Amino acid sequence: MKYTLAFDVYGTLINISGVFDSLEQMIGDKAKMFMDTWRSKQLEYSVRRGLMNKYADFSVCTKDSLEFCCQMFKTDLAGSQKEALMDEYSVLPVFADVKAGLKNLKESGHKLFAFSNGSKKAVSKLLTNAKIIDIFDDIVSVENQKTFKPSPLVYKHFNDETNSTKSDSWLISSNSFDVIGAISYGMRAAWVQRSQDSIFDPWGIEPTTIINQLTDLSLKLEMKE
Repeated sequence: MKYTLAFDVYGTLINISGVFDSLEQMIGDKAKMFMDTWRSKQLEYSVRRGLMNKYADFSVCTKDSLEFCCQMFKTDLAGSQKEALMDEYSVLPVFADVKAGLKNLKESGHKLFAFSNGSKKAVSKLLTNAKIIDIFDDIVSVENQKTFKPSPLVYKHFNDETNSTKSDSWLISSNSFDVIGAISYGMRAAWVQRSQDSIFDPWGIEPTTIINQLTDLSLKLEMKE
């Protein structure tokens, strides 16, 4: 069976740790904790905005969480340094397995879509910079729904935009909240466990399958047919 695949972008395809080197140059030993907190607050802010019906572009969540980290870690970054970090966030690299994994799935006849909290413009820039945009059939952003994952509205929006159904579509994400959201909506979902230290949220809702890299997904899909 050929599926319609929804690929989360940040943390799944794109390595958000790409900002580490720049942060280390700016703030030294605090870089790792700063980077991790920046990411967690970015997601928290998007969820909170979704619950409050106070949508703003995902880049706003990213910028606001950067400001939070500067205050939390008592780091007085200059305006130019903050701009440089925000610019770098828009051209982050892909994980090493991404290109081969996507090409295998494309050659197997599946439809591939980037599916993100980020705007279509921002995601297009990321995927173009990473030289993988041509592998995708299109980009589906939550921006038209004015809310964020894991709202069921955005997964339905994905099905509507791609002319797919719950039964023939899969979400692929390294974010457990995203996987749980998709499964709760009715899709199947693969959790990409990018690190052995990653923990799947213990909600009693399990991924349809677990992979460590995208090159494992094609076989997993065949096994689920």
